[in-house]
Amino acid sequence: MNWEQLLSLKRFGDTNKRLRKEQDETRLGFEVDYDRIIFSSEFRSLQDKTQVIPLSQTDFVHTRLTHSLEVSVVGRSLGRRVGQKVLEKHPQLQNIHGYQANDFGAIVAAAALAHDIGNPPFGHSGEKAIGEFFISGNGQQYKTQLANKEYQDLCDFEGNANGFKIVTQSRDGREGGLRLSYATLGAFTKYPKESLPKKPTQHIADKKYGFFQSEKQAFTAVAETLGMKERSNDAISYSRHPLAFLVEAADDICYTIIDFEDGINLGLIQEEFALEYLINLVRDRINTNKYHDLKNTQDRVSYLRALAIGTLIDEAVSIFMTNEEAILNGDFDCALLDKSKYEAQINDIIKLSVEKIYRSKEVVDKEIAGYGVISTLLNAYTNAANNNYNNVASNYDKLILKGLPNTIKTNQDSLYERLLSVCHYVSLLSDSQAILIYKKIKGFSF
Repeated sequence: MNWEQLLSLKRFGDTNKRLRKEQDETRLGFEVDYDRIIFSSEFRSLQDKTQVIPLSQTDFVHTRLTHSLEVSVVGRSLGRRVGQKVLEKHPQLQNIHGYQANDFGAIVAAAALAHDIGNPPFGHSGEKAIGEFFISGNGQQYKTQLANKEYQDLCDFEGNANGFKIVTQSRDGREGGLRLSYATLGAFTKYPKESLPKKPTQHIADKKYGFFQSEKQAFTAVAETLGMKERSNDAISYSRHPLAFLVEAADDICYTIIDFEDGINLGLIQEEFALEYLINLVRDRINTNKYHDLKNTQDRVSYLRALAIGTLIDEAVSIFMTNEEAILNGDFDCALLDKSKYEAQINDIIKLSVEKIYRSKEVVDKEIAGYGVISTLLNAYTNAANNNYNNVASNYDKLILKGLPNTIKTNQDSLYERLLSVCHYVSLLSDSQAILIYKKIKGFSF
């Protein structure tokens, strides 16, 4: 792979080829991607989607929206830092093509901003709830009527693939969805493969999948334009866009450190343990006098959090540049921070977060409720859509379908498209919207 192709400014749905040096300097080409994402309705709904604590009434606990904004900020720093070093190593990118370090930052910031845009309500349990509806719920009746890859898309419903659908699907006659640059779409796609074969290798790009069968032609067009390296002759599978490693690192840094901070502020993790774990990560950077002048837990944790994020940004940039050639060749097979000298400290923090936060009673109780809500919605909408298509819809089915927005089409000839449309609609709901519709379907509210 080469940077000249990987930094393509061509926009999805646009037939014109754009060059970096042609752009209006007051609003740089890649920065438009960030603007389009942040003004989208799908991004706004993240303010009411779970990050760690579902439906928390506590102001300082992160939602998907605040998490995405923070990941984007960290991603911009990572991109700019890497961009500076890449331009030093490959000066023709700046001298001939006009790329700046800020372009790298803008691409990573936009891709990071959108990284959770496809996540269903109730966090990752929402993805699992959709999948289990088709594995062991009423949705398993469709298995024999679908191609293997179509059925796998539903059984392993993936927020990353749903995100790619959101940002690329045409809407209201406008081709190309949000019309993001190919570079940003490449950086967005952490898992550039289809749902089958499932985890064919231990390579990081094979951990999950990045696009539904409905978008495989769209993704292939993006990958080919960017010159991403094919990894399989038997399935659609590519090596990652190099900047996807930075998007992943930004996410890893934020959920490792900031979810941990939420756990401390909620009292789920005792202060003395928390501070010890963070100090182990940033011991060489602490200004002892400044630290001891801080009077409360929140200020001490904030100080250590800032140091920790800075430490891990430096580490990720160093690892990326050390392995840049392998990354461009598609040979780098793990997350950047998996190579970190701080791996033990990071794993200690994650282990404590899993034990004290992700498995806390409040989280588990809300996830259980989320399973019930999503299963009920999927059952109602899939039955209504298929009964309507087969001309056997009851009045109840017709009433159910009237609740869908005009943008959701459930009358396609393809069963797969109908089922995926329902899953897509449910995935777009915020936590509160999903609960409200659930109560209406159950007759608990009007």
